[in-house]
Amino acid sequence: HVQLVESGGDSVQVGGALNLSCDASGDPIGRYCMGWSRQAPGKEREGVASISLNGRASIRHSVKGRFTIYMDTAKNTLYLHMDSLEPEDTAMYYCAARITPVCDYAVVRDFNYWGQGTQVTVS
Repeated sequence: HVQLVESGGDSVQVGGALNLSCDASGDPIGRYCMGWSRQAPGKEREGVASISLNGRASIRHSVKGRFTIYMDTAKNTLYLHMDSLEPEDTAMYYCAARITPVCDYAVVRDFNYWGQGTQVTVS
């Protein structure tokens, strides 16, 4: 099965941008629905974005227009580009994967393969 390692989290100012990466190994990410989830202190984990095998993206409404999910299958890497960051975006961000016909941001939190997370702090 796939193993996932996130990177790119940082502390940024409001309005700033970050690019998160998720390096995968053990299996091609093209076999999976890939996604990003986040969890803020005291809150439940929530799906942020997903991308299917054919490149179809699903984005959470609150970040639509600011976040972009994409993947490079040659590098076996998933990305999340985040623009116009807001304090509400502060959270631990996790990369996730699942072999599933339902590839939507709303189900990312139920995926079965996870990375260790990378912290994003906006202030």
